[in-house]
Amino acid sequence: MIQDIYPSRLDNSFRRVQPSDCPEKSFAVCFGDGRILADISGSDVTFPRASELAENTDMIYLFSVDDEAFFLVRGNGEIEIKNGSFALYTIRELRDKCSGKYLFAAFTAFHLAKWYEENKFCGKCGGNTHCDDKERALVCESCGNKVYPRINPAVIVGVINGGRILITRYRRGFAHNALIAGFTEIGETLEQTVQREVMEEAGLHVKNIRYYKSQPWGMASDLLVGFYCDVDGDDAIKMDESELKYAEWVSREDIVLQPYEHSLTNEMMKLFKENGNI
Repeated sequence: MIQDIYPSRLDNSFRRVQPSDCPEKSFAVCFGDGRILADISGSDVTFPRASELAENTDMIYLFSVDDEAFFLVRGNGEIEIKNGSFALYTIRELRDKCSGKYLFAAFTAFHLAKWYEENKFCGKCGGNTHCDDKERALVCESCGNKVYPRINPAVIVGVINGGRILITRYRRGFAHNALIAGFTEIGETLEQTVQREVMEEAGLHVKNIRYYKSQPWGMASDLLVGFYCDVDGDDAIKMDESELKYAEWVSREDIVLQPYEHSLTNEMMKLFKENGNI
């Protein structure tokens, strides 16, 4: 999955550092119109060095991967593109073209960049916010309201029916095979989210809900939580056509996986395809 970058490691702890503290190992993450400035070579992606920006560029520390630090460019920093290979890509384009630790860095940077952009002003009084000096938070200059990065919990559900699993495809957006998925609502447990989403999207009752694994998914500010479960009773699918264009029971040998191995969804489908009941 996208976060499986071992032996590399993401360090997301809050630190007050500047690119000048580690000039040879500092990358600048620059976004424009929702796209990220990057250089793609084969399946590898890299970012401009922070030293390539003008000295007065406003940057904020995000995280480190191993001993390399990543800084978000705030405002209108200009990159000196010496080799002409940097271009703006959507996060989806990077996902489809690249792999490795820098792709995970791009996803995580996108998550934080979106949070900073959407919280320039206080949601309580409308005042300007500034970065807290003790933790990763934004503080209102007028009323003191403190805002932390938003994380949206969502479930991925592998519904099993003997030697078959429920495979879906979304009506809009992602074009490849998927599993039942959805966001946790106010007042729900994750297990209740599993039951509700399967009923809403496929009209099925489920039982034996069991946790598999979780995954950060910065593209949508999500924390994805994977579960397997078994169909309970009638297995006739009643598909929600507003959400899905395909929902069928598929035998192990007939499962068509996604074209890349970044997602929790694909790993769960692959595990069932190779091992059967989980």
